[in-house]
Amino acid sequence: MKILDKPLSNLQIELLQLYSQDVSNEDLIAIKRMLAMYFADKASDEMDKLWTEKGWTNETMDNWLEDKEGL
Repeated sequence: MKILDKPLSNLQIELLQLYSQDVSNEDLIAIKRMLAMYFADKASDEMDKLWTEKGWTNETMDNWLEDKEGL
């Protein structure tokens, strides 16, 4: 058995406590979706901040898409 190199995070502990309860497959799917949406929203918010900070526009994105050398 492998020993953990670092302790569990607060999120892992919370999820372990949640999953010690019997939940239906339907609830499990709903929980997974909620977690996925939370992290997707958080990533989107960070990208919005980057766009604002860097002054990026739709034209910036078009230029990136057309830049064949950058791939």
